[in-house]
Amino acid sequence: MVSDGRTAKQIFEDVMANPSRAKFGFGEKLAIVNVDFQNAYTCMEMFKTAYETDPRQIEYANTLSRLARKAGMPVIWTHVGYMDNAADAGVWGARTDTPDSLQNIKIPSQRHDFDDRCDIDRAVDAVYAKRMPSAFFETPLASYLVWHKVDTVIVTGGSTSGCVRATAVDALSHGYRTIVPIETCADKHESYHYANLTDLQLKYADVEPVRTVIDWLEQRT
Repeated sequence: MVSDGRTAKQIFEDVMANPSRAKFGFGEKLAIVNVDFQNAYTCMEMFKTAYETDPRQIEYANTLSRLARKAGMPVIWTHVGYMDNAADAGVWGARTDTPDSLQNIKIPSQRHDFDDRCDIDRAVDAVYAKRMPSAFFETPLASYLVWHKVDTVIVTGGSTSGCVRATAVDALSHGYRTIVPIETCADKHESYHYANLTDLQLKYADVEPVRTVIDWLEQRT
């Protein structure tokens, strides 16, 4: 194991500056999967479980979603929440039990609601409630992407080290080219954020500036 004193951010910057792996790249049709842009994780003035990395994160996700809709490509939004007694949280809800705990995001509740800044078009966007980290787990996402003949999945949201990572790994596992736009992801600490972006870049996804995805979509609208 290497121990060279670099921070997670420095390692990420070195990896991005010196790519050693071929990119998966874009296919013919993508889907935008916006993971858990809900108040519990985005509204820092309301909930201590919330966090921010790039202040324009939701703006960027909205831009990608708008361009994808215009190009006739699917947009999906997920948020996590549980029944009143949290019986559907499973073992994931067994580690803590405080008002801020994961399993105490109730459906419905303010913590479960999407951030008001999210530009969700409920006439055409798919909205899924999930209970585990990956947006694929026990949701209709996999069959929805097959039906729409998607070959590329763009993963945005939070947290980088949790639900974004889990969704990206599952996207790859389902056979999709997977892209994670840097500015559209967030986490509680820069160490978690950059360490997981590095791992995604090296193994599971193309980690790209959001401008790369915007440019690709703009060429198709």
